[in-house]
Amino acid sequence: MTANSGAEQAQHAISPLGVLPPPGPSCVHLPLNVTPQELARYAVGLANARGGTLLVGVDALSGGESVRDAGELHPLMVTHAIFELSGGRLTVNVQHHRLPGGARVLAVFVPQAPYVLAAPDGAVIAWDGAHLVPVTPAEAEPVADQDYTATVPPDASLADLDPAEVARLRGLGRRGSASNLPDLDFLQELGLLIPSGGALRPTLAGILLAGTPAALRAHMPQAEVCFYHHATTDVEFQFREDLLRPIPSLLTRLAELIQARNRFTPVQVGLFRIEVWDQDESVYREALLNALTHRDYTLRDAVHVHHYPDRLEIMNPGGLPGGITPGNILRHQPKRRNPLLAEVLAKLGLVERAGVGVDKMYGLMLRHGKEPPEFTTYPDSVTLALHSPGFDADFVRFVARKQEDMQTLSLDMLIVLSLLAREGEATRATLARALQLAEDRTPRLLRGMEEHTLIERAGVGRGIAYTLSAEVRAALGKAVLVQTAPGREVTQPEVATVEPQVGQDEALAEAPALPVQPPEREGQPLPHSPAATRPPRVPKPAQTDGPSAAEVRAVALALAREQGSVRNAELRAACALTPQQSWRVLRRLVQDGLLLKRGVGKRDAAYVLA
Repeated sequence: MTANSGAEQAQHAISPLGVLPPPGPSCVHLPLNVTPQELARYAVGLANARGGTLLVGVDALSGGESVRDAGELHPLMVTHAIFELSGGRLTVNVQHHRLPGGARVLAVFVPQAPYVLAAPDGAVIAWDGAHLVPVTPAEAEPVADQDYTATVPPDASLADLDPAEVARLRGLGRRGSASNLPDLDFLQELGLLIPSGGALRPTLAGILLAGTPAALRAHMPQAEVCFYHHATTDVEFQFREDLLRPIPSLLTRLAELIQARNRFTPVQVGLFRIEVWDQDESVYREALLNALTHRDYTLRDAVHVHHYPDRLEIMNPGGLPGGITPGNILRHQPKRRNPLLAEVLAKLGLVERAGVGVDKMYGLMLRHGKEPPEFTTYPDSVTLALHSPGFDADFVRFVARKQEDMQTLSLDMLIVLSLLAREGEATRATLARALQLAEDRTPRLLRGMEEHTLIERAGVGRGIAYTLSAEVRAALGKAVLVQTAPGREVTQPEVATVEPQVGQDEALAEAPALPVQPPEREGQPLPHSPAATRPPRVPKPAQTDGPSAAEVRAVALALAREQGSVRNAELRAACALTPQQSWRVLRRLVQDGLLLKRGVGKRDAAYVLA
């Protein structure tokens, strides 16, 4: 059985009728009382073989009157346990599946490892279809992957290249010395044409970059990109276009499709105006380039791009390359699944040789007051989500003014400030996870940010938590914490952040159609009235003992339990939150597997217990 067939079995491990597959080469049944260490051992063993699925709790289904099932196991805890016990080298996807009759099993989808992994106890093992068996030294020795894009199809010829696309490539590479060469020499210099069988023939990379429609259909039909536009956050789409074109032409057409449905909100910073787009072109262009450059072209699957009102999702065949996971993607050494294709795109100036594409996406989104990109991995694919449900306009102004003062904020600083602006406070361990660093490597950064009065520290030992400094909170219009007595803090009111267009989610649907700047903030003219006089600042009544993030989550779950469901407006009223704050709490509970979303829009969307 091939790795691909094993991955397909993993993805469809449980049929729509709830039929469980039997144990075998790509499926392992584990009891409900399996320990985290044993679960991690089986996950590593399956990853070292061909990937597949671990089903936890199948034994409880035959337990007669037993009411226990795998619903007691939280997917996020299982994911973190396997990630930690594998030394951060194995990321899995964990989901609950409800079977006919109501019982639940836990499905752990394990990708095939790009190199041999060790189990938590140091053993090197693999799943042989029935048992965990030792891996021999010869099997454990890494084997270099062949560059698929550097191969030459046996029946390829110069007729497979489109002169117009070659001219497009030449236009991209004007800064390089090769751009002045004749066409054949130009393509040979890039490695897109090589001698083969007594003639010059294009490599697959050459066909991907400058191939004719007929050549792409004959040699690389999997290079297709399917674009979907969704008018709502529902799975139904209103427009679809399938694109099988050379990569430069693909990027141009995809940008046209996205920009046609893209919107921006102006943010005034002194005399300058910053346009914050729902989807920043620099960000989605980098995301699309990463998908097209690093996807697995040996898989006969297309790239899927879904444009929703509140996010852009890019679904990429093949998963993340070479040991990279969502938890280490910012720090891991760059890996190129298709070295020739990546090298040519770097020479043409489309991608960076240094492999900083993900860093650029993170930095641009955080500077624009948004959440960072979200990666989700599956056994044979990866999905990148670029969320755009509003943004923090005050954060945009704060970063811009820091740059004006020649105090450019590093990416690490932006990650810390953005997280604290969203969550209010965080421990060093939480910040280390967001930074994708070991906890003992964060003190220097955090001390430096304290010295620059960007953050403050409270508590001692493991109870230390960090918050934004009073100066930064004031600049962001956030609540200011005033210490009144040991162990007690008074919270001044928090000013709502700007939220853009209507219809992006139930929280955003209630926001005004145009960005409304709070009149009491300095440097912000009222909408449609640049010369209008700013009204006098009216102090708001003090508000004490605002609920913590944990308390808000508890209120949301209690409302869902007591009422059968909870809505954005109900949580806002109960906890005195802004629409965006309430939406973030509900979305986090959905991501953690505690709530399920039902319906869309501000009136119909409700959240029920999972």
